[in-house]
Amino acid sequence: MNPILQLLKDANISDEKTKEIFQALTENPLMAMSTIGELGIAPDKLQAVMMQVMTNPDLIKDAVNELGLDFSAVEKAKQQLKPQ
Repeated sequence: MNPILQLLKDANISDEKTKEIFQALTENPLMAMSTIGELGIAPDKLQAVMMQVMTNPDLIKDAVNELGLDFSAVEKAKQQLKPQ
């Protein structure tokens, strides 16, 4: 299982909430980060997964695909975060 999804599952985050988080990530990445911060996941565990994502960004694509969401929306969100 994708480490991002595994972290959320281990934290007893429902599948519905996980999809909401990834949907928020595609629509408003900064808001999604705030939502993730409110889930009560231990900071050390969250940091470990974030490090994995930083070294292997495809983990996000894999998680989005595993959830059956549209990856093109993630690409649009990434463009919004790039400095102009």
